[in-house]
Amino acid sequence: MVFEVYQTLQFSGASEVGNSGEEGFFPPVDLNEIKIDSSAMNTAAILPSPVLLWRFKIFLFLFWGITGCRVAWVSVMRMSADLRDLFIYEAFLYYNPLLLITFMVWLWGVNLWVFAQSSVNYAKIFDLDHTHLTHLEIWKCATWMTIVVPTSMTAYIYLYSHGEVSLAASQPVILYAAVLMILIFPFDIFHLSSRYYFIRTLWRIALPLQAITFSDFFLADILTSMSKVLSDLERSVCRMVNKQVATIAWFEADSICGSHAVAIPLVLVLPYLFRLFQCLRQYRDTKEKTCLFNALKYSTAVPVIGLSALKYHVFAERWASFYRPLWLLSSVVNSLYSFYWDISRDWDLSVFSRIFKFKNPNLVSSVFYGRAWIFYWVIGSNLVLRCTWTYKLSAHLRHNYLTVFTITALEILRRFQWVFFRVENEWNKMNLKPSLQLAMEEIPSEETRLRGASNHDV
Repeated sequence: MVFEVYQTLQFSGASEVGNSGEEGFFPPVDLNEIKIDSSAMNTAAILPSPVLLWRFKIFLFLFWGITGCRVAWVSVMRMSADLRDLFIYEAFLYYNPLLLITFMVWLWGVNLWVFAQSSVNYAKIFDLDHTHLTHLEIWKCATWMTIVVPTSMTAYIYLYSHGEVSLAASQPVILYAAVLMILIFPFDIFHLSSRYYFIRTLWRIALPLQAITFSDFFLADILTSMSKVLSDLERSVCRMVNKQVATIAWFEADSICGSHAVAIPLVLVLPYLFRLFQCLRQYRDTKEKTCLFNALKYSTAVPVIGLSALKYHVFAERWASFYRPLWLLSSVVNSLYSFYWDISRDWDLSVFSRIFKFKNPNLVSSVFYGRAWIFYWVIGSNLVLRCTWTYKLSAHLRHNYLTVFTITALEILRRFQWVFFRVENEWNKMNLKPSLQLAMEEIPSEETRLRGASNHDV
């Protein structure tokens, strides 16, 4: 068919040359170009539209979710009533840390999307190179995490309910090993530069032997909100190492990985100690007293965690009469101090007051311009969630795992709100420094002003 078209074109061109001479010359047509154009048209006709692909992906995702929930529900109902609650608590312990991390990754993608729509250059603030992950890539990673983690949890429940205890016990082990391998994989796949940046920042947090950068204490602040996640990760790894997965041996009070283990309060307090040492390092480098007050804020979390852990090691009467009132007092001090620091220091109250007046619109006020209730909500929710977070820092209040999971998710949501104001405040400071330096250079020195005064006319 293409050959016939080619002959027709050549014939018409020859006819025009014969009829009108040189002025009617028709340029020859390349047969390869016609073949390429026709193949491209056929390929475009075969490929489905992007809208159809998205609908198909959403259908597969919903089908996977409904099927997974159905399998998990039927599997749980197969168990006896006395074993069901204990098993769900254990399964939840293995998988709720990764579920909460997935939730945090989704919200971090939202943070980056909002920053990309505004004038805040987050890549400059965090000192990121051109290969850093965008919000779309973050969401893609979160999507895979959303698929893999619940699938492994469903397989764990299904295998255990059908008597395959050894196969069930291998599911969380395989999942944790896969996550670790992907994180430390040394080859240039799975976003190597971003993984290296993350691991290097964690190393700098654990050993603050150098000057503290913004990304160092920013990630350390996020880790304080993830202290419950870190504690559950430690308990999960402890059970895997001691071969207590899919057993009830860990439930004994004297168990290495039980609720009375000393490692639980130690891991809970670890992020606050990291942040405390960072503040001390900053004070050594800058000699600013605000660093000491910030270090004092993180130190107020230590009594909350320590006094709560004492409940398992003292008599009940002693706990109720002496240690419990001290724990409540330390909880109030920690919550109020942290709330004050969020508003006045991390978010800068002076900038916040300008947001209410809408005189200098910035990131948040440009998105929610004229909606003052947004900022009242942020302040009020930050205060409430600061107080409820104390509940999670207390090891003796860990029995209702659904309540604890909800409070931890709300704390992650509070940190998500905190990120907007904290990053924008840093961006405002970075833009303010060149202006201050320029203003200082324009101010005449004392000698210049004296010379100018001596040259006046009498």
